Amino acid sequence: MNIVKFTKMHGAGNDFVLVDDRAERFPIHDHRRIAAMASRPSGIGCEGVIVLQPSEKCDFTMRFFNPDGTEAEMCGNGARCVAWFARAVGAVKSDVMRFDTAAGVVEAEVISDAMVKIAMPSPKDFAEDFVVAGVPHKIVPVENLHKVDVLKEGRALRMMEEFSPAGTNVDFVVYRQPNRVYVRTYERGVEAETGACGTGAVASSIIGVKDYGLEFPVHVKTMQGYDLVVDGSFNGEEFSDVSLTGPVKMVFDGQIDWDSLDTVFE
Repeated sequence: MNIVKFTKMHGAGNDFVLVDDRAERFPIHDHRRIAAMASRPSGIGCEGVIVLQPSEKCDFTMRFFNPDGTEAEMCGNGARCVAWFARAVGAVKSDVMRFDTAAGVVEAEVISDAMVKIAMPSPKDFAEDFVVAGVPHKIVPVENLHKVDVLKEGRALRMMEEFSPAGTNVDFVVYRQPNRVYVRTYERGVEAETGACGTGAVASSIIGVKDYGLEFPVHVKTMQGYDLVVDGSFNGEEFSDVSLTGPVKMVFDGQIDWDSLDTVFE
């Protein structure tokens, strides 16, 4: 048997499987088994698999895989979880750290056993109700979140030609001045509504400050009832020092037979 040890965590209700791969033995190119590992009916069940690997320029590297096995640039809540995880497994000795992602270097601080703050990459590629906050997000302001068909409407927007070929995440947002945001997110790679989305919280807040009169710090409420805080500076043209702070929790440690995962889709 090829046993893979893991830790299950969640950040504001956004759940992940984390693997300490400082020895670089995890088969990161076996996307089919990664998807099987993430599967809720027959695997561990999560909204993302996070692999911690060495880095030449930072404390470590974060590799993030969607539940369908595809690799994404980064994940806000996942980044907060991996910061806590890195300290727990001894990959870092300090509460303050820097780690590499496909979206750039992320700085993080473990504030307590239940709270982590990360500095987000500078937002870019602004368009109408659209921004890349580590990953792309289409923002859809609405009056009532409970009436939104997130699956149907989110999937339709996610696949629009203007976002091809990679597609986009879609955030349905209620704005309340001066600094309140309520959000539901259709996440690409999950291809469904996610429990929470850190980059979606950041993207919604950025567009809220830029176009809808909100002020930093912005308090974001997820549909599961968790609170995230997005802070930063905006000079009317550019954003700087954008950060995301929120809760994390270790759920359990476990191990899984990697070789058995290929039977899931046979």
